[in-house]
Amino acid sequence: MTTRRSALGRGLGALIPGAASAPEPAAAPTSPPVAAPAPALPAGPQELAVDAIVPNPEQPRRVFDPAELERLADSIRRHGVLQPVVVRRAGEGYELVVGERRWRASQLAGRRTVPAVVADVEPRDRLELALVENVQRHDLNPIELALAFRALADTGATQEEIGRRVALDRATIANHLRLLELPRELQGDVESGLLTVGHAKALLQVHNPERRRYLRDKIVSQQLSVRAAEEAARVLTDGAGRTRPRPAAPAGGTGGGAAARDPNLERLVDALRQRLKTRVRITGSAAQGRIEIDYFGPEELGRLVSEILGDG
Repeated sequence: MTTRRSALGRGLGALIPGAASAPEPAAAPTSPPVAAPAPALPAGPQELAVDAIVPNPEQPRRVFDPAELERLADSIRRHGVLQPVVVRRAGEGYELVVGERRWRASQLAGRRTVPAVVADVEPRDRLELALVENVQRHDLNPIELALAFRALADTGATQEEIGRRVALDRATIANHLRLLELPRELQGDVESGLLTVGHAKALLQVHNPERRRYLRDKIVSQQLSVRAAEEAARVLTDGAGRTRPRPAAPAGGTGGGAAARDPNLERLVDALRQRLKTRVRITGSAAQGRIEIDYFGPEELGRLVSEILGDG
């Protein structure tokens, strides 16, 4: 078990003999290497029916660009499949372990068969193998990586262990996993490239949903840099009244610090903030004063009005 885990950091070729540097489909198979008694691996690829292969259910890649697939299919029509896919036996057919893009493009190219290496891969190892291959080829977007890292974490692996398996540092693993704290809509923006990982990290600083949406729209419409997005996030977070220190109460006790000195008003402010999910300030005293409620954008204003008036 230790040998298999450490091999992951050295690349796919250390995991599956012949998968990373297999000969061309037209080449004749060579003799298998001498090994300890175990399920035998073929020495080279063999032609398998495309229809006999099903996708890997653990495939971390979720987005296959149609234009890229068509370009690969055109290359396959001209030159054939230059690198075999890797499959494992599954029932009466085969299940992909590595190479789903090549398999899909082969279907588009009209091929009936595809060169494949049949490997003895345990089901629990499918995700790791597919993840390593995609990481090495830089084929996964940040959300796909995050979902794959979470799937490995669900098996009990720590962030350090995941990093060792895919040859990435622990901070990279942690930053990707944090992306999954974003709502699905914003994850989609990261998947499509509309937002970078840096922009996403800035959005994660803002916990209020309306303010986070406001910042997202501002990033996209104004093409904010990551640094500018982080500064805007700090302003919005500060505006929520959570990090800015309260000013000292002026003499006479009727200014903006009254809520900080009156525990009843302080509890009221906290209750309003929790209910309205935005910054609330009370100035004055319990006898007379002013309540201020912050909002960002017409949608948040409508939500606050509905909340206050009790409308549906």
